[in-house]
Amino acid sequence: MFKDKVVLITGASRGIGRATALEFGRQGATVVVNYKHSKKEADKVVKEINASGGIGFAIQADISNIDNLKPMVDKIVKKFGKIDILVNNAGIVFDREFEDIKYEEVLEVFKTNAIAPLFLSKLVAPIMLKNGGGKIVNVSSTSGMKDFCPGTADYCMSKLALQSLTKDLSMQFAPKINVNAVAPSWVDTDMNADLPKEYLDEEMQKYHIKRLAKAQEIADAVVYLASDKASYITGHVLVVDGGHC
Repeated sequence: MFKDKVVLITGASRGIGRATALEFGRQGATVVVNYKHSKKEADKVVKEINASGGIGFAIQADISNIDNLKPMVDKIVKKFGKIDILVNNAGIVFDREFEDIKYEEVLEVFKTNAIAPLFLSKLVAPIMLKNGGGKIVNVSSTSGMKDFCPGTADYCMSKLALQSLTKDLSMQFAPKINVNAVAPSWVDTDMNADLPKEYLDEEMQKYHIKRLAKAQEIADAVVYLASDKASYITGHVLVVDGGHC
C-alpha cells in the first residue's frame, strides 16, 4: 500500500514508534527511523524493516532541540527526495508527585510532545505540497481527555496541545495534506513497564476490554490514517482506548 512512500517517524526505536515503523515497512514503505539515544534499537528496527520488504533508514536527532529539525529533514530529502508521511510519535513523561513538578522538566515535555511536532510539520509540509500532498499523523493520548493524574499534569497539557495543533494544521494545509491524531489510552510499552501491577489492574477496570493496548493496535490506527483509505478524514482525533467506562 505504501510502496514508493517515504515515511518519517519520530521516536521510532521502541514502543508505538517501533511498531508503526515495522508496519509501514511490511507494507512496502521507505521508513526513516528517528531516534534520540537508542542507536542499537533503531538499527535493529531498520534491519527488520529491510527483511520485511521495506526500506529502513535510521537517523539520530534530539527533536526537543529545534536546531536539530532542519538538518534532519534536509538529510532525508537529500537521500530520498521527499517526505510523504510524517508521524509525530516521540513523547516523554515524568512520573512524580504534583508538588515535585519541576519547571525544567515541564519545558522538556512541551518541547518534545508539542513544540517539535509544530515545527517539524512546518518544515515538512512545504515538501509534501511540492510533491502534491501528504499525511501527518500525531500520536497524542487520552491523558487530559479521560485519564487524569496530577503528577503528569504537564504531560496531559502537552497531549491536549498536540490535539489542538492537529486541528489547526488540518485547516492550514487542506486540502492537500490530511492531518489527524491517534489518542491511545494505556499501551503495553517500555514507558509503562515500571508501573505497579496493582495500579495498572485498577486502571484496567475503567476500560471495557480490561487490558492494555498492544503497540501494534495503535500502529494499525496510525497506518490507517496515513493511508488512502482515510482520504476524507482530516482534523480528527481517533481515540483508541478499549472503551472507556
